[in-house]
Amino acid sequence: MSVMLQVNGDVKSNYINGEIDHKDEQNIAQLLPSHRYRCLIDRINDQIQSGTKFFSVEFFPPQTDSGTASLISICDRLSVAQPLFCDVTWKVGGDNASDKPNSSMTIASTIINYCGRDAMLHVTCVGQTKSDILKTLIKAKERGIKNILALRGDPPRDCEDWKAPNDGFSFATDLVSFIREQFGDYFVIAVAGYPTGHPAAGTYEEDLIHLKEKVDAGADFIITQLFFEAETFLSFVRDCRNIGIECPIIPGILPIQAYQSLQNIARLSKLKVPQKIIDTILPIKDNDEAVRNYGIDHGIQMCRELLNNGAVGLHFYTLNREFATKTILQSLGLWTERPARPLPWKTSANHARCMEDVRPIFWSSRPQSYIYRTADWEEFPNGRWGNSASASYRDLNDYYLFNPRARVPKSELLDMWGSELQCEEDVWDVFVCFLSGRENKNGHKVTCIPWNYETLADETKCFMEKLIDINQRGVLTINSQPNVNGLDSADPVHGWGNPGGYVYQKAYLEFFTSKENVEALKSVLLEFPNVNYHIVDSRCDTDYTNCPELQPIAVTWGIFPGKEIVQPTVVDPVAFKSWKDEAFGLWIDDWGKLYSEGSPSWAVIQHIVDHYCIVNLVDNDFPRETCLFDIVDRMLASRNRKQ
Repeated sequence: MSVMLQVNGDVKSNYINGEIDHKDEQNIAQLLPSHRYRCLIDRINDQIQSGTKFFSVEFFPPQTDSGTASLISICDRLSVAQPLFCDVTWKVGGDNASDKPNSSMTIASTIINYCGRDAMLHVTCVGQTKSDILKTLIKAKERGIKNILALRGDPPRDCEDWKAPNDGFSFATDLVSFIREQFGDYFVIAVAGYPTGHPAAGTYEEDLIHLKEKVDAGADFIITQLFFEAETFLSFVRDCRNIGIECPIIPGILPIQAYQSLQNIARLSKLKVPQKIIDTILPIKDNDEAVRNYGIDHGIQMCRELLNNGAVGLHFYTLNREFATKTILQSLGLWTERPARPLPWKTSANHARCMEDVRPIFWSSRPQSYIYRTADWEEFPNGRWGNSASASYRDLNDYYLFNPRARVPKSELLDMWGSELQCEEDVWDVFVCFLSGRENKNGHKVTCIPWNYETLADETKCFMEKLIDINQRGVLTINSQPNVNGLDSADPVHGWGNPGGYVYQKAYLEFFTSKENVEALKSVLLEFPNVNYHIVDSRCDTDYTNCPELQPIAVTWGIFPGKEIVQPTVVDPVAFKSWKDEAFGLWIDDWGKLYSEGSPSWAVIQHIVDHYCIVNLVDNDFPRETCLFDIVDRMLASRNRKQ
C-alpha cells in the first residue's frame, strides 16, 4: 500500500490557459539567479534609491580554529536576516592573508562561499610593502572576494613615529589609488570616516579633506568609526556633503556590551565617552547583564534616530557576538527571517557562481562540501546539468575548514551516537532518534548525524512516520523529498524562486541498507518501471542502475512569469559515484574515528561500510501517490521470507 506524499497546489486565477498573466510582472521580486553579478556599491545604491534600509556586520579573526568555527556559526545565524555584507578585520602583525583557518582571508572567503553572504576584507598599509599588498589582493580575487576596506591601519604599539617601508604606503589614499591602478573596477572599495576626526589628524577639518582625497582616489563608500550620539554622525554627514563628498556614508554602530570593553575600545579608538553614558553605567558597571541591556536600549534609540534622519543603513561592530546586534535589529524592524529561497539549495555569494542554478540532489544537506569540491570548476551549470563525464570533484582529504563536525565536541557526538556500539541495531536507533526527536537509550537527544548537521527540512514532516518506520528496520535514510505537483512558489515549506510561479518535485529517497536487502530490492524494482534507481557499494563492486550514464534526471523544477522552465536539482549517475565516496567516507571519518581502531564499536561501523550499499530511488510519476515506500516495504518483506 502506498503512502500519499504528493502536495498539490491550487491553480491561481492569474494562470489562464497555460499562460502566466504578466500584468504585475514589474512588481515581482526577482529571487532566481539573475545570471549577472551586481557589485556591492550598485546594491547599496539600489537600496538607497528604493528607500530600503539595510544592515551589515563586522567580525574579527579569533585566535583559535575552534573559535573561528564558532564565528562561522554566528555568521550563519546572522545571515538569516540577510545582511548586505559582512566585513572581516585585519589583525595587526597577524598572518592575515595565509591559508590558516583563522586568517582574515580564509574567514572572508568562507563567508562568501559557504555562508552565502557577500564579504569585505580589510587591507591595511601598516607592515606591508606594495608587493605584499599586491599578493594579498591577487589572492583575494582568486578567492572570490570583490570588496576591500582600505585602511592605513594602526601602527605597532609604542611606535609613535611609525613610517611606511620604502616600498609601502603611508596613507589609505595611496592604498586606494594603488588598488584602482592595479585592478581597475574589479574591487568595490570602502574607506573609513571619523565623525569626530582621526586622532592623528591635525584638525577635524583637515581630516575631512583627507577623507575627500580617499574618495577622489577611487573609494566607493564610507563606513564610519563608532560614535555614541546620533547627532555626531548626522553632523559629520552634513560636513562631508558641504565639501563635495557625495558617496554613501554608513554609520558604524558598536552596541555597548560591558563596562570594561567600553573602556578599552574608547582608549584604543581615542574616543571620549559622553558623560551621561558614564554616569548611567558606573552604578551598574559590575553587572554585565545590566550594562548589556543598557547598551541595547541605547543602541535602539540611537539607530532609530539615525534611520529617521536619513542614514541609509547600519554597520554593526559585533565583537563576534550576536545577541545585542540581533536584538537591536529586531526592535528596528530590520530583522526579517525571509522564508523565500532563490533556489531549493543554499546558494554561494561568489561572483563566479552567479550563473549556477543546477546541482545534484545528493549534497542537499551538505552544500558547503559541494561548493568546496567544485570550487575549481571553470564554469558552473546553468539552465541544464549537461554531460558530467568530464566533471571532477575536488578531494576531501583537505576538507574545507569549517567541517560541521568541528563545531560539535567529541563528547557530545559520543553522547548522541553511542559511546559503545554492540550491533547494527544500535546504529539504526541513532537514525530513528534523529528523525523522531526522542532521546536515545542514554537520555540524549540526537540533533545531527554525519550526513546532516542541520535541522531537518520542514518538508521531511510530510512522511516522517514512514521514514521512522523504515529506519527502525535497517533502511537508513540520509536524503529525501516528497513529490509536489504545481504548488505556489511562495509556499513556506516547498516554495522557491520568484513569486507567481509553480514548483514541482519528484519523490526521492536515498538510504544505506544491507547487501542482503539490496538483493531483494533488485527483484522488487522490476515491478516498477517508472522508478529510476542507482545502487552502489563502497568499492563499486555493486553498481546497479537503470539510469542513462550521461543523462541526468530532473527531480525539481519550476515555472515562473517571464522565465524558461528552471530545473535546479537533478539526479546524475556520475555525480552519484563521487557522492558515494563522500557518503561512505563519513561513516569512518565522522563516526568511526570516535572509537579506537579495532574496538567493537569501530568494528560495527566498519561492518556497515563493508556490507551496506547506498541507494537512490526516483519516482517519475510525480502527479500520483508515490510508490517508494511501497518498494521498501516489499523489499523488507521479501528479505524476511527468504530468511
